[in-house]
Amino acid sequence: MNEIDVVSQLGDMKEIDYRNTLAIASLIELLIDKGILNRNEIAKKAKLLDDMTAEEIAYINKKRSI
Repeated sequence: MNEIDVVSQLGDMKEIDYRNTLAIASLIELLIDKGILNRNEIAKKAKLLDDMTAEEIAYINKKRSI
């Protein structure tokens, strides 16, 4: 892969990351606006997930799907 391809792919990834972040932020704001969640609940859940390992998260998700 040449250098131009890598730079192009990085630019594409940044655009995708921006759009995903925008979609997530929009969903969070809608949930807050509708009174379904509040910022404190979101912050607590984000901290909990940030402190967990990938294996712990996968285990919890697996238990939920059973």
